[in-house]
Amino acid sequence: MATVDTPITLAAGADALAPPLTFRQMAWRRFRRHRMAMAGAVILILLFVYAFGGGLIFTAERANFTDTSARLQGPSAAHPFGTDTVGRDVLARTIQGGRISLMIGLMAAVLEIVIGVVVGAVAGYYGGVVDSLLMRLTEAMLIIPSLFLLIVAARLVGGSVTWIIIIFALTSWMYVARIVRAEFLSLKENEFILAARSIGTPTSQIIFRHILPNSMAPIVVSATLAVATAILSEAYISFLGMGVQPPTATWGNMLDGSYNYIESAPWLWIFPGLLILLTVLSINFVGDGLRDALDPRSRNV
Repeated sequence: MATVDTPITLAAGADALAPPLTFRQMAWRRFRRHRMAMAGAVILILLFVYAFGGGLIFTAERANFTDTSARLQGPSAAHPFGTDTVGRDVLARTIQGGRISLMIGLMAAVLEIVIGVVVGAVAGYYGGVVDSLLMRLTEAMLIIPSLFLLIVAARLVGGSVTWIIIIFALTSWMYVARIVRAEFLSLKENEFILAARSIGTPTSQIIFRHILPNSMAPIVVSATLAVATAILSEAYISFLGMGVQPPTATWGNMLDGSYNYIESAPWLWIFPGLLILLTVLSINFVGDGLRDALDPRSRNV
């Protein structure tokens, strides 16, 4: 029995001597165990390589090159995704459109998170009249349907990429603000915050070095979902003809251009639609995995 028990005792002793896992290591371990999140992360990496790496080969000039003699040709060796109504290569346009759509999603999410964090942090930390005013503004923005705001704003300022990013951010920061405010309200009364106040720590340091880092988990999850929402919103308004205007390609306005050819040329909508579907699903899976991985109350290590 001694020869059998000895390795087990040594292994147990080795585990006892092993240093404890840091929060990042535990989060990464939990995330790796989330199979759908890992699959989503791999697909997202491939999509970014497709859009940004493929753009080195399929340039904007190639994506906009028209050949009316090759219009509405189905998928072939020369054009794997077929051609559109003026003979442009659909593969090249999905690559260029992916760069614009992903850039819109990322930049809009960053701007949305910045606005939401600032509003939520100020409201949650200071409270009182400041909190009431900022939350009434947030609630007023939430009452108005976001799609309606997007359509009206896009109609007023045009369909440039910059304005589309700004519009998305200005019409979707409210959810982040409410999440951040709730986190600040629960954290600002903790002992370590009270201790920081008692020794005269400046307010800016308390907010950005003590409270905000402890609120990052829901903010990171909100950021991932904001990217997916922005990509879908761009597809919505582009399908209605009020998003980024041709000849600049996005996955959304490619769907708009295929509206009259759903049955006669299905490749016009299948490929951009499939890319939107894969991107949004993957981002949602990654966000779900991050939510579980970054939850400090989770014991599933």
